[in-house]
Amino acid sequence: MDFTNKNVIVTGGASGIGKAVVTGIVEGGGHAIIVDLNLEAAEKVKQELGVDQVSVYQVNMGDSDNIRTVFHQILKDFGQIHSLINNAGIVSTKPFEEVEQAEWDRVIAINLTGVYTAISVIYPAMKEKGYGRIVNVASVAAKRGGGLLGTSAYAASKAGVIGLTKAVAREGAPYGVACNGVCPSLTLTPMTANMGEEKMQRIISTIPLGRGAQPKEIANMILFYASDLSSFATGEISDVDGGVTMDG
Repeated sequence: MDFTNKNVIVTGGASGIGKAVVTGIVEGGGHAIIVDLNLEAAEKVKQELGVDQVSVYQVNMGDSDNIRTVFHQILKDFGQIHSLINNAGIVSTKPFEEVEQAEWDRVIAINLTGVYTAISVIYPAMKEKGYGRIVNVASVAAKRGGGLLGTSAYAASKAGVIGLTKAVAREGAPYGVACNGVCPSLTLTPMTANMGEEKMQRIISTIPLGRGAQPKEIANMILFYASDLSSFATGEISDVDGGVTMDG
């Protein structure tokens, strides 16, 4: 996919799905801007993919003030951001009755409020330029109410992301700003690597394709929405889940 002369922010771009997205942007001739808490891992990706093709900023996606400060700096440094990919997130796996207030607040802060805050900084600049592609990574948990890996707090946060995606799409459409969402199921990333074989197989048994996704398989859909190939799509929530959801 062609990202020539495009500046693309990827939150959580230092590993997993985010790293696969960053790789696709660089391969498409674009400039990837990694926003991640793990600066060391982000710098490693930068060295791996090319120091001229990748920039790195450290951000805590659970801290709205930090997000605003850094994202305003990114706008100042680059002038125009063509695509924003909200990929960073954390999972919560506790049963509902065991979810404590602190965990609920943290999951909502990073997975939903962090997405809102990032968009709220970048959206006005996209609107002013008359062009923007925003892609939010949600989850099948948002549609199913959990049941695979993430549970109530996670499902609620990602369901909020879906609602936010549609609202931004509706308001941004007259100004050339598209906003779409992607819902993965089990993806073989560092976040899921330590769940244990028994739990892994239990989840895989619910996926019609019979396996977890490689990060690149999720990244391909994200990259599509971040590119001009999706020029007539906005407000769309696409399942990339091996057949788990199969909704109409």
